[in-house]
Amino acid sequence: MSPDPTPFPLDRLTTRGDPSAPALVADGRTLTYADLEDAVARTAATLTAHGLVPGDRVASWMGKTALACILPLAAARAGLVHVPINPVLRRAQATHILADSGASLLIGNGARLATLETARDTIALEDWRVGSERIGPSARDPHGLAALLYTSGSTGRPKGVMLSHANLWLGAVSVAHFLGLTPADRTLCVLPLAFDYGQNQLLAAWAAGSCAIAFDYLLPRDVVRAVGRHDVTCLAGVPPLWHQLADQAWGEEGTSLRTLTNSGGHLPEPLVRRLRSLFPEARLHLMYGLTEAFRSASLDPALVDTHPDSVGTAIPFAELRIARPDGTNAAPGEEGELVHSGPLVAHGYWNDPARTAERFRASANGIEVWSGDTMVMGHDG
Repeated sequence: MSPDPTPFPLDRLTTRGDPSAPALVADGRTLTYADLEDAVARTAATLTAHGLVPGDRVASWMGKTALACILPLAAARAGLVHVPINPVLRRAQATHILADSGASLLIGNGARLATLETARDTIALEDWRVGSERIGPSARDPHGLAALLYTSGSTGRPKGVMLSHANLWLGAVSVAHFLGLTPADRTLCVLPLAFDYGQNQLLAAWAAGSCAIAFDYLLPRDVVRAVGRHDVTCLAGVPPLWHQLADQAWGEEGTSLRTLTNSGGHLPEPLVRRLRSLFPEARLHLMYGLTEAFRSASLDPALVDTHPDSVGTAIPFAELRIARPDGTNAAPGEEGELVHSGPLVAHGYWNDPARTAERFRASANGIEVWSGDTMVMGHDG
């Protein structure tokens, strides 16, 4: 059965699970879905009490605290636009994101805030207090702006990708569906929440009514221990992390794992084989995505052993084609550029119509995003 393509306001993810079931493990405590709803409701009201109005941008610059996990939903409920900043970024990069986004408020660790020279309103995480007032589930326009996720800036200054409630909601529903997540799953969230892939760890878990475990690590061994300690069933990684984890002695600590996912780069075949041998009972999803379209493709785990170099086929709600430079479709076996369309496509770059026009183009399929990546469609699809 296909997942429901109807988008909703992002903050309603708090209603997807059993109110008494665990939704989030963070800051050394467990929040049920009822607790999550209460935290989102009170955090949204507190943001409004700080004078923020719908459309304002609120930035966060911190590790995976409970507040960092709650803010995407709380900001959405208040009609604000969340701008998460990767905590590993340096002062100059954070300053650029704050200036480019025009954030009205920045919440972050005091040590990080002390490095900034800014007159904008800031609140140290240590001083953040949530009031007792609450805002109930919203009726926000699903196509309204909910977040600005800044790209890494590897080819210049980071660009703010504009994502709507619908982009994030449907992305969460899509991933929860094709990964087969259930309320019994426990996802260890190790990737930065400022990345679409990292933030989706949270959102997809909540779309499935399951539990997300926020976790910052220093060493790969920390991840192994956390998997065992929390009986983790789902783990997402990028190639550098998978290389490190494949070198660890797992023993009994990895036996709970049922779903592994990779994106953010190609996994070499020897590493794929190593992961398959380490976790023979786990489904390994090899995926491809880009922030401008969230996620594009995933390989059916049943095909990993025979197609270890493939990223599979389009995920739910994604439409993909391989295009020649003139825009026509490439033939199977012919190299071309991956082009993505459908409701997961972002709304362009914040305050940058020129670069938006270069990447996002109108077509008979609606707005398409041209990935810039060369791919080939196999004769088997």
